[in-house]
Amino acid sequence: MRYPEVWDLDSIFKGGSKSEEFIQFVRETDYLLADLAESIGDEVTLDQLENAIHSIQLQMQRTRQASAFVSCLTAQDVKDKEATLWLGKMTEQATKLQNIWGMIEDFLGGLSVEQWNDFISRPSLSGVTFNLEERRMQVKEKLSPNEEKLAAQLAIDGYHAWGNVYNAAVGRMQIPFEEDGQEKLLSAGQLQNRLNSSDRSIRECAAEASEKAWQKEADLFASTLNHLAGFRLNLYEARGWDNVLKEPLAINRMKEETLDAMWSSITENKPKFYRFMERKAQLLGVNKLALHDVHAPLSVEGDTTISYEEACDLIIRHFKPFSPKLASFTEGALRDGWIEAEDRAGKRPGGFCTSFPLSKQSRIFMTYDGTIANVATLAHELGHAYHSHCLKDMDPLAQRYAMNVAETASTFAETIIADALVKEAQAEDVKLSLLENKVSRSLAFFMNIHARFLFETRFYEARKEKLLSVVELNSLMEEAQKEAYGNQLATYSPTFWASKLHFHITGVPFYNFPYTFGFLFSLGIYKKAREAGRSFEDDYIALLQDTASMTVEDLAKKHLGVDLTSKEFWQEAIDLILVDVDEFMELTRDK
Repeated sequence: MRYPEVWDLDSIFKGGSKSEEFIQFVRETDYLLADLAESIGDEVTLDQLENAIHSIQLQMQRTRQASAFVSCLTAQDVKDKEATLWLGKMTEQATKLQNIWGMIEDFLGGLSVEQWNDFISRPSLSGVTFNLEERRMQVKEKLSPNEEKLAAQLAIDGYHAWGNVYNAAVGRMQIPFEEDGQEKLLSAGQLQNRLNSSDRSIRECAAEASEKAWQKEADLFASTLNHLAGFRLNLYEARGWDNVLKEPLAINRMKEETLDAMWSSITENKPKFYRFMERKAQLLGVNKLALHDVHAPLSVEGDTTISYEEACDLIIRHFKPFSPKLASFTEGALRDGWIEAEDRAGKRPGGFCTSFPLSKQSRIFMTYDGTIANVATLAHELGHAYHSHCLKDMDPLAQRYAMNVAETASTFAETIIADALVKEAQAEDVKLSLLENKVSRSLAFFMNIHARFLFETRFYEARKEKLLSVVELNSLMEEAQKEAYGNQLATYSPTFWASKLHFHITGVPFYNFPYTFGFLFSLGIYKKAREAGRSFEDDYIALLQDTASMTVEDLAKKHLGVDLTSKEFWQEAIDLILVDVDEFMELTRDK
């Protein structure tokens, strides 16, 4: 096979979760972190501060290398107990790194304007001036270094531990599902694939099985969600932060005005998508779409599955007209075993891309079963990998782009494939199915993600007052879904708050709106790429290389010449999707 379906982790650390090479690497990182912490005394010179910044960037790469490896191990086999045990060590090292940063930030914040200007003008820091300025400003809004250090230490067995409990519980889940005349025990990831089936009876059974399974575990997951949210809110209160969006907006380097303009534009345009939903319901032979129908593929004649090899070749072929460099990179990643795609039991649900900065490589995790959605996921994750590739030789701090712009490169890649598939489809039913899939992707960002955002915003406000029961969480979730989907669906998923991993992630709060931002921002880039052709390739790389070194508003102004706080940009991006809606409605007018 030219493109292996099982990734190569041995080239990173040989031996899996019992790797002696990995054990030694982690021990060395412990020593290096301890030495670095000890080298930062109560007083430091500017030269010592400069050296500390260079040293901590190396430790950032080491801890990232190790945590990425553990993430891969726990994803490929949820029963790998050795790998799961490493999660605690990764959190411990990340906390040590965070504490050292706290000491460095304290010194940065204490510099006079004259000292700061002298310090930041040093040639060796030229690649990270934005990042250091960002940290200098943020430290002024936090607790004292000792208090932040204590909070980080307590988070290991408090805040982060709740996220680990959730992951472990999901990994143990075996969900009964009747298929082919016999009852099978499926993982959460395998059941998710059934929810995307082209057979509505399978989707209905999968939806019912899913609600039962997550409701059965709801008491536990209500505890994990309540407690990790409580920790986060208590920390915010201690810092004097009233707005629960303050941290996620800062992490994503964006203004609340930008977020408001984006959601406002989407909400105003939602009625234009309701007619698409109504037409799809007609084509499926139902009065109203159920939640599990929204992203269901339309049936086509014959076999519509795409083999993994075919998917790889297809992606490479369609990347090439936009960017030969992207296509060449993709071919190498697929050929060299960067992808874990095999459809087998024991894998965690979902997909991700993680980078190994010391190896200057990435690894992509997914479960490929031949659907168009799987092809889109593969292209999406390859976009993430290419983004990291474009930044691999920059200073470590200048590689740390936020989630919203991370989703830009991935969604840009996914859009290339979606658009190309529609254009080259010969059979009308295939073209219609692909076009439907393309529009349905936008519904995920405009409605599904919006529901998550509405739920999480309201949950955190309610959590300020008390712990929420399973019944209250279910109610909040269903209310958010009804509002986000314009009450256009026949059924919803009250337990979605339990089944969606993103609500239980402790590393990044509000793991939702950046997806929608990235989707629409990528459409703006895609529009420019179509107009410029291959001449846009170097401009695209330049944009990606700036993603970790400026706010999104400045990034958009510099590379696209647009104002993200204005509805105009968002409306132009949405208009591209409305063209697809119009084409879909025209093709299905007589059906």
